[in-house]
Amino acid sequence: MNKPMNVTMESLMPIIEEQLLRGQSVRFAPQGISMLPMIRQNIDSVIISPVSDKLKKYDLPLYRRPNGKFILHRIVEVGDTYTCMGDNQFVKEHGVKHDQMIAVVTAFYRGDRRIEINNWCYQMYCRLWYHSRHIRRFWRRGCGWLRRHLWR
Repeated sequence: MNKPMNVTMESLMPIIEEQLLRGQSVRFAPQGISMLPMIRQNIDSVIISPVSDKLKKYDLPLYRRPNGKFILHRIVEVGDTYTCMGDNQFVKEHGVKHDQMIAVVTAFYRGDRRIEINNWCYQMYCRLWYHSRHIRRFWRRGCGWLRRHLWR
């Protein structure tokens, strides 16, 4: 059996961008934990498609930061620029420009189950998860305090 080969996003981007320029969708498995619990590293994958128009709140774009790093985070505010944030994060990234956008997620695979972005359950998840961030942050801090002080 062949071992899977680890490749970086930088090495894949020419192939991905070529497919997107042709108007095709691309499926890949994002790395990292910033989009937990929705996207689990080494388990789930996303389908990205070319960006056509201005994106809207709760869209999930793939974009490139000025430092060259590729990011897949949810749009939480729209104005002249976008404000993005990962589902597993509490700090917003302001000032993301439309020309930084490479593609947008149109569906994702949770294990083997395909979930469309326009699915009403997914739309509810986006809203509930974003609006519960203050409660989740308080809960996480409280659990951390208990772990440090009571369960040594």
